[in-house]
Amino acid sequence: MDSFELREEYTSEIFDEKNVHKSPFEQFKNWFDEATKAKIFEPNAMALASVDLNGAPSVRMILMKTFDEKGITFFSNYESKKGQQFIKNPNVAVLFYWEELERQVRIEGKVEKLSPEGSDKYFETRPVGSRLGAWASPQSTIIADRNWLESKHNEFRQQYKHGTVPRPANWGGYILKPHSFEFWQGRQNRLHDRIEYILEKNKWNIRRLAP
Repeated sequence: MDSFELREEYTSEIFDEKNVHKSPFEQFKNWFDEATKAKIFEPNAMALASVDLNGAPSVRMILMKTFDEKGITFFSNYESKKGQQFIKNPNVAVLFYWEELERQVRIEGKVEKLSPEGSDKYFETRPVGSRLGAWASPQSTIIADRNWLESKHNEFRQQYKHGTVPRPANWGGYILKPHSFEFWQGRQNRLHDRIEYILEKNKWNIRRLAP
């Protein structure tokens, strides 16, 4: 089976470097707000790529939780595969893809851990079941079966049934501090618009890339 004949023409928008916001964070906010208004399923979903010391990549879908000019935050188990890779190589890339708007945004930068206070603040907003899940799951490790996982979840449910579920020490937030953004808008004849922001000497420079 091949996919040679699976073709779609992109016709939604025109995206020109003369009209973009000077700040990539403001430009991202504009597009993210439009994706939210379009009722795209989980517009904060992003593919996160990390690498190990040998340069071998791995990628997974996660959820962005906040963004501002400091960076993009997300949360995870610090002992997971990606958490271990961040320790050895903090360079990462993320991709947002909003099919209905024929848009994608690529962001590259370095990750750092959030402060314990920042991680605690977010953890307290999670549903109780999700908080217990952070305790129950030794993320990325091999487990016997689904029953083992459900059993661990029930164990912690019993342990904390009379009190608040605290944040595990091995679970918390990261912040991605970008040094580049690329905004992609689908166009006809595969002549897509690609506008890149590059951070150079504390200034964001804007340039157009060939599709």
